[in-house]
Amino acid sequence: MEIAYIVIFGLLGAAIGSFLNVVIDRLPADKSLVYPPSSCDVCQHRLSWPDLFPVFSYLLLRGRCRYCQAKIPQRIFWVELGTGLLAALLFWRFGWQPFLPVAFVYSAVLIAIAVIDLNHQLILNKLTYPFMLIALIVNFFVPNLFSWHNLLFGLLGGAVGFLILFVPALIYRKGMGLGDVKMAALIGLMTGFPNVIVAVFGGIILGGVVAIILLLFKKKSRKEGIPFGPYLSLATIFTFFYGSNVIHWYLHLAHFE
Repeated sequence: MEIAYIVIFGLLGAAIGSFLNVVIDRLPADKSLVYPPSSCDVCQHRLSWPDLFPVFSYLLLRGRCRYCQAKIPQRIFWVELGTGLLAALLFWRFGWQPFLPVAFVYSAVLIAIAVIDLNHQLILNKLTYPFMLIALIVNFFVPNLFSWHNLLFGLLGGAVGFLILFVPALIYRKGMGLGDVKMAALIGLMTGFPNVIVAVFGGIILGGVVAIILLLFKKKSRKEGIPFGPYLSLATIFTFFYGSNVIHWYLHLAHFE
């Protein structure tokens, strides 16, 4: 029965991933998320439900529009598949705990932020500000999502996340934008203290490693900016799964436990 639920959550996640693609396409362009209905970017033909079935439509259509044969961006497929797999993994990790829907919504938001930042090098206030408020409300009504986590530690996490990136942003303004700083504050509200340390420093380490690799292989120059949002998002999602384990491991290693 648990396997059936994992599959169901995977399919649900893929459907949410389809909506995330709409968010990723329209939010940076200040377009409505509801109207007009989805259509092909090339021929503008309105898409019907067989064209919109998450993951499977892309595979059956071989990545091309049914009507004009234009290529469908691969990102559509990977966002749907990735969100579906993540939803299945979240159910496998947390089961029917109250944190399950919270972690899923947070993860979906982080995926949208990551892909928008990757495509446009923008972290939109339209996503960070509303979900800061939502995270505060969640911290108040759903305590103990993580060890040490409640409203107080959520607020502390938000402040710590903000400060960790605010200082570098002041010193090196061309290398880090205020969008990254606001995202770190959002992450702190989502994960709480001290888990925010795992999320933000994990994102810094991951982003640094990728930047070094890109520079070594000359895929990027020193003057080119590298979007930081995707690495913060990946590290935060990891923190949802194992952040408390990392904190306990470190405290044990440092003989604080």
